[in-house]
Amino acid sequence: MRGRQVLKRGRAICKGRATAAFTPGVARQWAGCTNQPGTQNPELGTKNAKPYSHSAARSLHALTMTDHARIGIVTVSDRASRGEYEDKGGPAIEAELFKILLSDWEAVNVIIPDERKVIEATLIDLCDHEQCCLVLTTGGTGPAVRDVTPDATAAVCEKLMPGFGELMRSESLKAVPTAILSRQIAGIRGRSLVINLPGNPPAIHDCLMAVFPAVPYCIDLLEGPWLDTDPEYCPAFRPKHAKKPGPAAG
Repeated sequence: MRGRQVLKRGRAICKGRATAAFTPGVARQWAGCTNQPGTQNPELGTKNAKPYSHSAARSLHALTMTDHARIGIVTVSDRASRGEYEDKGGPAIEAELFKILLSDWEAVNVIIPDERKVIEATLIDLCDHEQCCLVLTTGGTGPAVRDVTPDATAAVCEKLMPGFGELMRSESLKAVPTAILSRQIAGIRGRSLVINLPGNPPAIHDCLMAVFPAVPYCIDLLEGPWLDTDPEYCPAFRPKHAKKPGPAAG
């Protein structure tokens, strides 16, 4: 069973941040959980992470191309996935994106437990099937036994981008010495950039503000949609030769 069939998502096209209504916690439950808390759908998960198929993705990309970016927001939390804990990381990411982005974008929200196979399957689905150019995870980046988000991310990505993790840890260390315990990473799967963020909302803000200036150009290099950011809040950096593509010929 494909991941999209067992994951329930909340979608809202955000016409820039000015006209978007932000409702935290709406439609953010992992459908792999049945009515019994803590149970898991055994059909979601992979024995081995599936390799990215460039030819299949190009075909699907042509069918699902839109004029706005799709951004996956993944909360990794056992308690939040069971409804025992209010998700704060996902809404914090979404609220921050409203401030950063001026271009239209669509949020694809998921809450899942700290299960490596579930995380891998979710990232594969968001990158390969949902065609998210950017996937941001929150939670599961520490040294605890159940913290496996970076491990799952590394398993499904073709290329790791170590600079993202290095910069985020450096920024977080300005606030707390325990930031050195964070294992968050970033990587590329196909045409998607995946970034692990911490679970704490203030730390999410600090990390996004540190790395997001490089995100739009990275997505340009992956042939993804053009992202415009608020130059007064979080200016994106692009080389002088980078040019915004014109409208596609009809």
